[in-house]
Amino acid sequence: MMIYGLSTCPVCQRARKALEAVGKEVEFRDVRADPLTEAELDELIMEFGDQLVDKKTSDFRALNNWLKNSEAEAQISAQPKVMTRPVIRDHDQFYLGWDDAVQKAVLAS
Repeated sequence: MMIYGLSTCPVCQRARKALEAVGKEVEFRDVRADPLTEAELDELIMEFGDQLVDKKTSDFRALNNWLKNSEAEAQISAQPKVMTRPVIRDHDQFYLGWDDAVQKAVLAS
């Protein structure tokens, strides 16, 4: 199982700890330190669309107007912190965030 997020993100840390606590083998990838490739980003955008960008954050609001009106790929490439986190990949299944539905799905599988 792979978690894409930020090492400083408390939600990403909670997700990782919860998955490891139930015996899941988890790899963590900090998308700031190790940015997503174009192919990886394309795959996530195909899966989640504009939901992949968290438009409620101060990081998104700090983007210039051109980037705010650009595609999600340009926004995340320019500022990885605007990506909604965590993104969890379990084989060919993707999950976005760490709400109750995601927790139920990934902790039980």
